[in-house]
Amino acid sequence: MTGPRRRRGPTLALPTPNPPQRAEDFGARLVAWFEREAMDRPWRRTSDPYRIWVAEVLLQQTRVEQALPYYERFLDRFPTLADLARAPLGRVLKAWEGAGYYRRARLLHAAARQVRDLHQGKLPSDAEELERLPGFGPYTSRSVAALAFGRRVVALDANALRVLARVFLLNPEGPALSSPIEERGLAALGDRPPRAFNEALMELGQRFCTARAPRCPDCPVAEVCRARRELPQPGDFPPRKARGRRPRVEAAVGILLEGDRLLMGRRPEHGLLGGLWEFPGGKLEDGETPERAVVREFREETGRRIRVLRRLGIVEHDYSHFHSTLHVFLLGARGTATSSTKEGRSWRWVPWKEVGSLALPGATRKMLPWVEREIGAPPRRAASGKRSRAPRRPQDA
Repeated sequence: MTGPRRRRGPTLALPTPNPPQRAEDFGARLVAWFEREAMDRPWRRTSDPYRIWVAEVLLQQTRVEQALPYYERFLDRFPTLADLARAPLGRVLKAWEGAGYYRRARLLHAAARQVRDLHQGKLPSDAEELERLPGFGPYTSRSVAALAFGRRVVALDANALRVLARVFLLNPEGPALSSPIEERGLAALGDRPPRAFNEALMELGQRFCTARAPRCPDCPVAEVCRARRELPQPGDFPPRKARGRRPRVEAAVGILLEGDRLLMGRRPEHGLLGGLWEFPGGKLEDGETPERAVVREFREETGRRIRVLRRLGIVEHDYSHFHSTLHVFLLGARGTATSSTKEGRSWRWVPWKEVGSLALPGATRKMLPWVEREIGAPPRRAASGKRSRAPRRPQDA
């Protein structure tokens, strides 16, 4: 037996977590703040798609303050897309020297040549068409489309994702495109200028909505940010993935002199540090001393038998995914060489005065002061005019 049916009260409409008005308010506040307080950057003073593209590539893995001198230097040497496309890769890598992540420079060069050959030397304006070029992923294609051509797209780099995730309290899991975060971003963009909106989103993430310790009290969009209102620690959102310990690699490197010439090799085009010049050497095997390793690596890589004259020192160098400890030795030749081009690498004697004109990895540049002490004449200075300091010397040197 069932009891009498209860009368239902009026249905209450629960508030939508992210009503359309939130996106509108956020977009309006964001662009108004940017128009008042945007930082002055050289790439913001140009409408040239090529120069905007170069800046976007540099800024992907380099902080703004660090990128500025490299941006100016690169464009001084290659002021137009046509100049970059006709340049040999070695010159491009040299111009990029010090900025790191050299794969960016190789892809920039490859894309410039493809634009020259397939697009009459002009960058496409559509994000989907840009994405077919070397090095143009979802972010770069949308940033160039928005900043250079005014296309109504949202470029989602780490800064933009973090800002939108906190404002709308959305966890950025899975692909960024066609996600709730991108939808909210497009709603906030509305009919606002795409360039101002996208640059404002990135700058807000750099200056206020940082990954750790965001400056919430000073943030110009704090009043519409759900993370600020609803979370005790907005800086803990979105959750960060735990990073594993960076692997450490120990290697031995040998500097072999013949008068004022050094034996150097150019790395294969593809792979880590592709196209850069370095001294022979390689990883230590299990239980192997650095002295034995450099003798073995030299024989395997160059076909030369050498003897260790003395240890020069140790170079510590960080790469994106590992840390390297390089034991550096001054070597002497023993007998004649047999031909060797290990891993597609060729070796040649480079005059000391020409070393400065080659594109060198950062770790190799750290070794040059030791060479200068041995030979006495410095190489031709790089365009930056900076001179590297000698690394530390070991106690038993």
